[in-house]
Amino acid sequence: MLDALKEYVLYNWGLILVLLAFVIMLIITVFLDRRTVIRMFILIGAVFVLSIVVFLEFYFAENNILPTFRSVLIAIRYSATPIILSLILITLVKKAKWYVLIPAFILAAVNVISIFTGIVFKIDENGELIRGVLGYLPYVGVGVYSFFLVFILIRQSNKDITDIIPVVFLAFAFSTGLIFPFIIGKEYSKIFTTTIAIALFVYYVFLILQLTKRDALTGLLNRQAYYSAINDRAKDITGVVSIDMNGLKTINDTLGHLAGDEAITTLAACFNKSVKFRQKVYRIGGDEFIILCFKNKEEDITKLVSSINTNVTETKYTCSIGYYFDASVDKNVENMIKISDERMYKNKNEYYLKNGIERRK
Repeated sequence: MLDALKEYVLYNWGLILVLLAFVIMLIITVFLDRRTVIRMFILIGAVFVLSIVVFLEFYFAENNILPTFRSVLIAIRYSATPIILSLILITLVKKAKWYVLIPAFILAAVNVISIFTGIVFKIDENGELIRGVLGYLPYVGVGVYSFFLVFILIRQSNKDITDIIPVVFLAFAFSTGLIFPFIIGKEYSKIFTTTIAIALFVYYVFLILQLTKRDALTGLLNRQAYYSAINDRAKDITGVVSIDMNGLKTINDTLGHLAGDEAITTLAACFNKSVKFRQKVYRIGGDEFIILCFKNKEEDITKLVSSINTNVTETKYTCSIGYYFDASVDKNVENMIKISDERMYKNKNEYYLKNGIERRK
């Protein structure tokens, strides 16, 4: 027993260190909400348990002992990855519901049935693992979950390369579990849990880095990210859209700040829905927003403004908008922002005059 424990630690030392680092980071973090942290702990526990299952399975196979129990372990191994992927979906994807677990549990039920029927796998008299008629079902399940995970993560991202690269890395890590077993052989299963742990840890670090440049209320890019963009990518900025909400102070004074927060988040969602490739939304103040357009044409910016107006019209709120376009080589971004702001305030004044409302910021 002690020899088996030593062997487990030897084969999984890298995994153990990554999971310990993961646990420490989760304990000291202040950026993630409690529910997400709890779900992360569950994921860490699931990966750790899977590593034990994989080790025992190969340990029993190499020593040709307990073939029946080994079948149980194989069923658990085949079932664990889809369940872990569904847990990742629930943890990382906004609005993901518990029912994403249903297909994973159906796959698990089929794997358990296979212990007695061999429809997915069986162990022959020589201790060799043989695929059944549904032998590739576990790989199909993992592939489908991986596809939806990547698709949804990219869809909920800001379509920026810095958002997409970590998702691609996560996709690559999980795809190795579909490809490498057919190239390297069954031995790859011994290191797949370490692959999962590293991929999750890297993505977790990415989430933390993202949160440092995100506005806590709206999820939009914050003022720090805005200053970084206009300093580092000034030459790529061809358009600036300035936006300011109308009547926030009135909402705060009459309905309370929670109602004001709801108004801001509603409008932020409209802006985020409207932007396209190479357009980024920043919340730079209470009800002040700026969209920077990188290497856009003027028609792209006018379409953006039109889309914002359309989306905002579907809410009970209003906002004032101004924009400025300049694709010249020697453009001055600060001047672009100044002109855009002036046009926005002109639009705001026209709104208050048209509606006979006393101007209150």
